[in-house]
Formats: sequence, structure tokens, C-alpha cells
Amino acid sequence: MNVVILQPSYIPWRGVFDQIQKADLFIFYDDVQYDKHGWRNRNQIKTAQGKQWLTIPVHSKGVTEGIAIKDVRIDWSKPWAKNHLKALTFAYAKSPHFASFAPLLDSAYERHDEFLSDFTIWLTIEIARKIGIDRTRFMRSSEIAGIEGQKTGRLIQILQHVGATHYLSGPSARDYIEQDKFDSAGIALSYIEYNYPDYQQLYPPFEPHVSILDLLFMTGADAVKYI
Repeated sequence: MNVVILQPSYIPWRGVFDQIQKADLFIFYDDVQYDKHGWRNRNQIKTAQGKQWLTIPVHSKGVTEGIAIKDVRIDWSKPWAKNHLKALTFAYAKSPHFASFAPLLDSAYERHDEFLSDFTIWLTIEIARKIGIDRTRFMRSSEIAGIEGQKTGRLIQILQHVGATHYLSGPSARDYIEQDKFDSAGIALSYIEYNYPDYQQLYPPFEPHVSILDLLFMTGADAVKYI
């Protein structure tokens, strides 16, 4: 069984959906420390003026004290959902498939989740289904009791718990994953290669590292062909 373990993030880029597509089971790694300046609550879209950040505000108390991703709360005192919907509409209203996926945006930004991960995980799964990835199963690492240790050891415990035979990792993890521990556990380890074809964007030049929404709005049902 192919398994991917990855932290939840906000409207991630297409590399994440490539990993989802290749996994039999995709585990959202939601019980590890929240990285304040990472991708958990933000991502970029492409606009006529260049790349633009969309950031979900979160309550800052405890964020610098080792809080787990699953425990981070959205700050609803700011009208971020309305602003994100407005920014996406302004940037992509003229894209070929924006109208087809506008209901998904409406459903997303009408939600009022207390926890960041509840919102980002729901939206990631919904986008995956819209793209046509319907075979992959999803779960959260926080659903598994008794997992201990750090880094590679912790990953292997999770993989053993779910019966994984193969772990697919992002390339940046080569710097810290301990291959020998995977060998000892009898779990195959491989790294995904991010090598994707270009597609037409509204505002050249081509920018590959933006939210999956860019690809979805531009290619529609063909989006899966580009990951």
C-alpha cells in the first residue's frame, strides 16, 4: 500500500495533488508542530500584478509555543474569507473554467471552521475530488493513538500502524529521512520528482509554484493531466 504523510496546507500547489494521486492512503500530518511561516495558512495566486499571497489569519497566542497544527484556531475577527473570495474572483474571473468551480469557492468561504486544519483539509479533499482523484483514501495522523518519537521514527510508527508497504516522500525530506530505518522496517521509500508540463496562464510568464486553483481554473477537467 502506497502511503503519503504530509502536513495540511491552504490551497496547496499541484505537487501536493500529485502525491495525493499516487497514494492509496494520504495522511494529513496534523499533530506535529505548527510552522508559523510555512504553508499551513497561506499560499500564492497569480494576478496581473504578479504573485499575491492569500493568508488565513490565526490566533497568535500559543503559536510560538510548540502548538500542534490541529490546535491552531482561525481568527474570525478579520473578514479574510470575503477578501480571499474577492481576490480569487478578481484574478480569475476571465479564466476558461472559473464559472464551473465558483460554487466550490462559495461553499468553502461560507464555512466557519474554528480550527485551521478542519478548513484546509476539507478544501484539499474537495479539490482532489473535483480534479478526479477519487481512489485515494484520507485520514489524519491525530486519529492514531500511541504514536511517539521524532522525525523518521515517528513516520515509521504511523506507516506500520496503517500497514504501509511503500512511503512516497517529497524531495526536500532527503535531508533528514533515515533510509536505514525504512530498510529495517521493511518499508520501501521513494521520492517524488516535481517535473510538470506548463499550461496556459492568464498572465505570462509562466509561474509553476502557485496554488492548484490556478491550474483548475485554467484547465478544468483536464487539470489531472498536468500533475
